[in-house]
Amino acid sequence: MLRTKTELDPKADSLPLLPPIPHKRYFTIGEVGELCGVKPHVLRYWEQEFDQLRPQKRRGNRRYYQHHEVVLIRQIRTLLYEEGFTISGAKKPP
Repeated sequence: MLRTKTELDPKADSLPLLPPIPHKRYFTIGEVGELCGVKPHVLRYWEQEFDQLRPQKRRGNRRYYQHHEVVLIRQIRTLLYEEGFTISGAKKPP
């Protein structure tokens, strides 16, 4: 599981508020990008780096993310962009 610095420092600055995640079964890569504040090419790169991030691929290799993956992407974004972890640091267990 991913670790966070906010577990150690609850007063850590937070990211700007992201929109709430709608109650849908699947999200396209564009929707996830908007919900998480990350561009689609970054999401595709993170899929290679984080084994836990495996969206379903359907016709034409289109990616469909589930709710738990959107939450995971937000956690990864917080670790990398807000808390200053490297990708290898974010992968390490707590």
